[in-house]
Amino acid sequence: MKIGKYEIEKPLFLAPMDDITDYPFRNICKEWGADVVVTEFVSAEAVIRNVDRSLKKMSFNEQERPIGIQLYGSSELSMANAAKTAESYAPDFIDINAGCWVKKIANRGDGAGLLKDLKKLERVLSEVKSNTELPVTIKTRLGWDDNHITIFDVLEIAYKMGIDFITVHLRTRQQGLKGNADWSWISKIKEKTKIPFVANGDIKTPQDVEECFELGADGVMIGRAIIGNPFFFKRCKLYLEKKDEYLIEPDIKERLQWCLIHFQKHIEYYGEQRGVPTFRKFYNGYLHGYPYIGKIRTEIMNLKSAQKIEEILISIMENPEKVYERVHSEANE
Repeated sequence: MKIGKYEIEKPLFLAPMDDITDYPFRNICKEWGADVVVTEFVSAEAVIRNVDRSLKKMSFNEQERPIGIQLYGSSELSMANAAKTAESYAPDFIDINAGCWVKKIANRGDGAGLLKDLKKLERVLSEVKSNTELPVTIKTRLGWDDNHITIFDVLEIAYKMGIDFITVHLRTRQQGLKGNADWSWISKIKEKTKIPFVANGDIKTPQDVEECFELGADGVMIGRAIIGNPFFFKRCKLYLEKKDEYLIEPDIKERLQWCLIHFQKHIEYYGEQRGVPTFRKFYNGYLHGYPYIGKIRTEIMNLKSAQKIEEILISIMENPEKVYERVHSEANE
């Protein structure tokens, strides 16, 4: 599959997730085998107003390539101008968000809201394509709801507008993240599409990744399963290569080693005041399988000092049995 100037067979993508796929986490995921990464979604309106936090979301380093910057918005002019700004950061492609289901985004016509006005979606894609030399891609959903499945129309629009590839989250906007992603659409989409297609939604195991490829996907995008679990990329690669090593999951020491590395990168990037609370979402993944995870997590989450958190992570990493015994004893008092 062609991604910008790169040709990658069966690529694994890190899904764009707000407040998740930031600069530190993307770099961690690349170290563990992500082929393609995408930034958090970036508001076109914020970009053209030069909002520092939004501009910062578009920054990356060379180790992250190939990387896409994802923009969202519904104003053709704003999206076009934001694309020009995004191009100045020199990503490998610009991705248009036509799939965000969150009410405050979709109900104002952005994200999946574009699926209720396909003519506007076409105009947005046209303006973005006209204002950048970079490849342009789109991430979308099956439709607004079960009564308004628009994916085949979007495929035609994407092809007509010269979109380089399309990623489809296999749920409707109405579903959000509820229910199951409908993988029966993978083969249907592959049959209809004239451009490469990346499958997304409920990719939880290496076997899921293989099945998506077998059903016809050109690429697979992984989202929630990767939060605090960057090791998943390597396991999927090993499974696709038919290597038994995929069965070996990192033990608690290795998980905590990478949690600590990630935490330090996160604090360096955001600073302690913002970094400590915004890292909390990652602990569940990194501590998965450790006894009394809830109590340990609560202990960490009540701390505001990065140094204190590092000390706890190091103590678990160096002697997980001792920490377990302490917590176990406290739990039974």
